Amino acid sequence: MIMKKTVYLDTTIPSYYYDDRKETAFLREKTRSWFKTEARVYRIVVSEATLVEAQGGDYTGKEKVVEFIGRWPALRYDPILDQIVATYIDNCLMPAEYGGDALHLAYASYYKIDFLMTWNCDHLANANKRQHIRVINTRMGLHIPELVTPLELVKEVGSQ
Repeated sequence: MIMKKTVYLDTTIPSYYYDDRKETAFLREKTRSWFKTEARVYRIVVSEATLVEAQGGDYTGKEKVVEFIGRWPALRYDPILDQIVATYIDNCLMPAEYGGDALHLAYASYYKIDFLMTWNCDHLANANKRQHIRVINTRMGLHIPELVTPLELVKEVGSQ
């Protein structure tokens, strides 16, 4: 039996799935396309942080986003995650004001998730961050998840 690889969804993925603004049409369509054609080959998870983040704020489609997140199993909070986040911030991996991004990375790292899927290309899916993440996670003895967008996590042409 082949185990499915695991994909952790940060809040940007369900948010863009339901975002109806004209300027985000490309991200919305790529997100929806990924779920239509690729999602079934992965085990998808979220975290309590994903849900809390989605429940905050006032934005169009909030109810749909929260419902969408509720479809997937949620990784449980563990106090060690706060220490991991603090280490990320102390080592300038993430700015303190973007602690939610650090928390998503902490969940994916701590729970040994294969892929952290995000549209956040400033603090997460950023080639300039990957080496820094590898160094910090290696120092802490943590797994290093692949940080990807829906554009990157697609089946290879000609593969089964």
